[in-house]
Amino acid sequence: MPRYDFRTPRVHVETPLAAGENVAFDREQANYLLNVLRLKGGDPVLLFNGRDGEWRAHLTLAGKRSLTATPEERLREQPRPNDLHFLFAPLKHARLDYMVQKAVEMGVSRLQPVLTQHTQVTRINLERMRANAIEAAEQCGVLAVPDVEEPVSFARVAGTADADRLLVFCDEDAEVKAPIAALDQTRPTGGALLPAEAARAAWPMAVLIGPEGGFSEEERGALVRRPNTVRISLGPRILRADTAAVAALALVQAVLGDWRGVS
Repeated sequence: MPRYDFRTPRVHVETPLAAGENVAFDREQANYLLNVLRLKGGDPVLLFNGRDGEWRAHLTLAGKRSLTATPEERLREQPRPNDLHFLFAPLKHARLDYMVQKAVEMGVSRLQPVLTQHTQVTRINLERMRANAIEAAEQCGVLAVPDVEEPVSFARVAGTADADRLLVFCDEDAEVKAPIAALDQTRPTGGALLPAEAARAAWPMAVLIGPEGGFSEEERGALVRRPNTVRISLGPRILRADTAAVAALALVQAVLGDWRGVS
């Protein structure tokens, strides 16, 4: 695992990063670096954009409020992107913020709100979601900020539009109560679930978390009928949706995701 520099401020930018190419910060970023962190010209920062890895740069003051930095050395290459989508019924502001931040820390590549029958929140601030995703990436050494998508209907998720993607959903009525066993028995190939003894390779996955009221019987039935779908139980206790999200993502990453083989 690479050694992260958590002492130097990290800033996400949209512009390409290359040695000697000047990067200008927007007003909000400049205010945060100068007035909140009390940085000065010449102080180091780490820059990333989700494409070009992580770069060490030094700040340059250009007037009272204008701030730039020039990348000097790439410290980390851009890692191979995950293909793990996080699908969730939207929650209220504070809990949604928490869930988004934790999903980024757990390595998801897409944040996808899903409107279910029991969804209590239907108006979603996508800009706030993206801001929370960027903040989590900056604070935790993550180099890839997940895509933030417009909400979709449950019918689209339960359909066959993306049927080659393994869909894991949490269901207290799952037949296999041991979640690790349920995940370890499956891997998708050609639209079918095959034994885990087959050669393991990276494949597209998604984790679906339902609303506080749970899935309806119709929704549960539609998910069970969908190809490449795995039901997992999260144990004997009822978990809040944001807690269930962290638990499910941790299980999937440990058994099928990018934690496999880490020692």
